[in-house]
Amino acid sequence: MDTRMEALIGMLTVLGILVLLVLPSLIGVARDRRVDRQIREAEERRAGEDQKSSSRSTLPSTATWYAEGRRSKKLVSS
Repeated sequence: MDTRMEALIGMLTVLGILVLLVLPSLIGVARDRRVDRQIREAEERRAGEDQKSSSRSTLPSTATWYAEGRRSKKLVSS
């Protein structure tokens, strides 16, 4: 009976050590898959926004108008 108990304790010890060694890598794999999924979803959202924004007509911003006005004044005064 003692030999069976020692064998069981030894087997449980080995399995416990195996779990401790494998668990960090399994957690890392799960984390990497979650991050990859988040990146993929963000890229899909960005692609959807780019399609929507390209269909709209774009007007130059106030900064662009200001810069063009300053350039034209420099050309005229030179």
